[in-house]
Amino acid sequence: MFPPLSKPGSPAVIEPATWRDLNALRHIEKVCFPKDSWPLWDLIGVLTLPNVVRLKATINLGQMDTTEMVGFIAGDVREREGLSWIATVGVLPEYQRRGIGEALILACEARVGTPRIRLSVRISNEGAIRLYLRLGYEKIGTWPDYYVDHEAALVMEKFLA
Repeated sequence: MFPPLSKPGSPAVIEPATWRDLNALRHIEKVCFPKDSWPLWDLIGVLTLPNVVRLKATINLGQMDTTEMVGFIAGDVREREGLSWIATVGVLPEYQRRGIGEALILACEARVGTPRIRLSVRISNEGAIRLYLRLGYEKIGTWPDYYVDHEAALVMEKFLA
């Protein structure tokens, strides 16, 4: 088991997510991905299926040790293929640009145990694309008409080993 992680200067602690985080995850999905948030069954699956790295970012609200989940990442480990996919990553808008997304990605990369990791991102999401490029991801292709609103996805990959 990996210890909780925190990026220096970040207000968040990164730790494993469980099915108990379902309601908080539903909120994050609806806020971060209003056009194409995952349905309930997909969220239950990402929190319970084997071979998924699931991490949450929490912050302490300072009220009797109350914490709030402000970010989430899921990595789908495909050992036979020698790669993993970041299936979703999101941080509530009011907590973005504080290093939380980066901390989630790096923690997921450290746990997947495969030599490569891929993700897909809306081609219009310039901020996320800049973050992924800065973290060493390279553009490897596009999936036209990928999202519900027919926007294309940019596929990116990083070699971890």
